Amino acid sequence: MPEQNGEKSQDPTPHRRQKAREEGQVARSHDLVSALVLLGGTLALMMTGRTAAESLARLTRYHLGAEAWVRMDVADAVALSYQVLWDVTLAVAPMLIAVLVVATVANLLQTGFLFLPQKLSPDISRIDPLKGFTRIFSLANAFRLGLGLIKLAVVATVAFLYLNARRDEILGLAELEMLPLAWFLGDLLLGVTLRLGVALLVLAILDFGFQYWKQEQDLKMTPQEVREELRNLEGDPQIAARRRMVQRQLVLNRVNQAVPKADVVVTNPTELAVALQYDPEKMAAPIVVAKGAGLVAANIRRLALQHGIPIIEKKPLAQALFRDVEINQPIPRELYAAVAEVLAYVYQLKGKQPPRPRQSAA
Repeated sequence: MPEQNGEKSQDPTPHRRQKAREEGQVARSHDLVSALVLLGGTLALMMTGRTAAESLARLTRYHLGAEAWVRMDVADAVALSYQVLWDVTLAVAPMLIAVLVVATVANLLQTGFLFLPQKLSPDISRIDPLKGFTRIFSLANAFRLGLGLIKLAVVATVAFLYLNARRDEILGLAELEMLPLAWFLGDLLLGVTLRLGVALLVLAILDFGFQYWKQEQDLKMTPQEVREELRNLEGDPQIAARRRMVQRQLVLNRVNQAVPKADVVVTNPTELAVALQYDPEKMAAPIVVAKGAGLVAANIRRLALQHGIPIIEKKPLAQALFRDVEINQPIPRELYAAVAEVLAYVYQLKGKQPPRPRQSAA
């Protein structure tokens, strides 16, 4: 049986998932980040590359084609270096920003925001030869090796097919002048890189799927682990059951003492029960001496029958009293009329005159 063999047949609990995440154990594919960065960088280069190339060309012509320097000291050289660096940065900034954004988004989409300062500390277990040997010949490494060979074959195939499709243009490069040749080679490089990026993205998605599956398998738990986790989180089940029983008994004891003092019990009709008491000489308004739902409500009704206390079915009133009034608290002013009607009916059943409320309660 799975439980006897200790097989991981149970899905991971939220607590186990959270603990694994805090330790940095999340599904993540480095290939997916690399493929998206390659694709994003290529697209950014295709959109802004011409502008960047023209800016760099103007910068080159200005510095190499201008008049010779009359003098050049250290201060002039430093100022010129800063200016050249700034101009080059402005030219390539859109592409660098695009690559940075794509890399950040690719990581956040896989793992979300993770802050793991403990990963900066050295881990001695990483240099354990036995564990290292196990990692080398693990299923994950075997999958990565196979995926690497597939990627190599895909890259070679895609590059060959694209270059073969443009074979006639490549054979005619000898007839082109320098500037058209440069633009053609740039277009050719971007074309093959874009197609390689799409192919690698497909493989990276498969790699991420494998990493996610492997992570789920690693997080699975045995039935014994599930029981131990529940015991650690909630305490011993026997102790928890004992605690609930004691709490129930305390509630029932309070109900047993309070209900005989009540004048009326308002019900819902079976789900809720609220016991009310009113002494106009001592109380400004009726108070709730006991209330409950389910088994507690049934016990209140049973005690009311035993002590001859009228039980009145008033669903809206019972719900309002149960929801809004705590035990040993007076009823709110908005319920005076409804409760007064119930008390008047009770005193009519008993053949008594309804008690006149204190003047301060008016």
